[in-house]
Amino acid sequence: MNPVPPDPEPPASAESAPAGPARPSRARRLLRIVFLLAALGFGTWAVAGQWDAVRAGFARLSWLSLVLSLLAVVAALGGGMLTWRALLADLGSPLPLRPAARVFFVGQLGKYIPGSLWPVIAQMEMGRELGIPRSRSAAAFFLTMPVQLGSGLLVSGVTLLAARPGAAAPYAWMFLLIPVLAVAFEPRVINAVIGFGLRKLGREPLERPLTRRGMLTALGWALLGWTAYGLHLAAIVRELDPAGVSGVSAVAFSVGAFALSWCLGIMTFVVPAGAGVREVAMVAVLAPVLDSGSAIAAALCSRVTIVLGDLACAAAAGLAARRPAGLGREPDGDPDGDPDGAAGRGPTDREGV
Repeated sequence: MNPVPPDPEPPASAESAPAGPARPSRARRLLRIVFLLAALGFGTWAVAGQWDAVRAGFARLSWLSLVLSLLAVVAALGGGMLTWRALLADLGSPLPLRPAARVFFVGQLGKYIPGSLWPVIAQMEMGRELGIPRSRSAAAFFLTMPVQLGSGLLVSGVTLLAARPGAAAPYAWMFLLIPVLAVAFEPRVINAVIGFGLRKLGREPLERPLTRRGMLTALGWALLGWTAYGLHLAAIVRELDPAGVSGVSAVAFSVGAFALSWCLGIMTFVVPAGAGVREVAMVAVLAPVLDSGSAIAAALCSRVTIVLGDLACAAAAGLAARRPAGLGREPDGDPDGDPDGAAGRGPTDREGV
C-alpha cells in the first residue's frame, strides 16, 4: 500500500504542528494557568497604583457611558482579532471564529506581563494544538502589529487634522512612518522579508505567500477597530466635558487621540501593554479639549475599561470554545480547532474571513 502523502508541513520538523488537534498535557495546562494568573496579576498591578484617581474618574461617568464605552472596547478588540485572523487565513491557516477568538484573546493577556514575547508564545502554543505551525502563528502575530501601527497612524493623521489640526503638530514626526509602512504593506515586500527571516533561522519557508486581498481585508478590520476605539473614548470624553467638542467632530477627535496614543504605546516593549506611555500620550493629545484633571481621568478610565474588555473577551472566548454546538445545527468547526474543519484545509478549501 502506498504511504499517505505527508502534509505540507513535515511532521518531523521541529516547528510543525501535529496532524490533528493536540490534547494539552497536564504540564501544559498547569503552565496555562500560571500564564493566566501572571497576566491577571500584572494587569491589576498596572492600574492599582493609581486606583484613587481611577475611582475619582469613574465617579464622574454615568453608568450608560461606562456601558457604551465597554461595549465599544469589546467591538474594537474584536476588530483586532479579525485582523489577526485574516492574516492567519491568508497565510494558510483559516480558523473558525470560536477557536480563533480563544487563541487570540487568551494569548493577548500576555501583553500585561513585562516583556514583548509572551503574547506570541501563548498564541504559538495554543495554535499548535489546533494544527497551526508555530512559524505561521508567529508570522501572523508580528504582521498584525505593523498593520495596526500603519492604519493607526493613518487614522490619527486624518482624524486629528480634520477635527483639531493643532493637536497632531507635536507628533508630526510619527507620520513620516506612513509612507514606509505603506510600502511594507505590499505583499511582495512582506513575503521577501518573512522568507529572509525564516532562512536566517533555518526554518522552512511559508507555504503560502501573503496576498493583496488578505492584506486589504486585515486593514479593513483594523480600521473598523480604530473607529470602535474612538467611540469608546468619545463616550468618556463627552461625560467629562459635555460643553466641549461634540458631534462628529468629537468622535473624529477621539478616534485620532486614541490611535495616536496607542501607536506611541506600542513602540514601548518593556512595560506591560505600554503601561503609562499610552496614558501620558493620551493626556497630551486631549489637552486642547480637556483640562488636565479631566484628561488624566479620561486616560485612566480608558485604561481600566480596556483591561476589563480584555478580561471579558478572553473569558467569553474560552467558554465559547468549550461549549458544544447547539442541537439541530452544524458547528462552524470543532470548538477545539479540528484541523479537518479549519486549520487543516487545503489551498482550495480556505474559509472566508
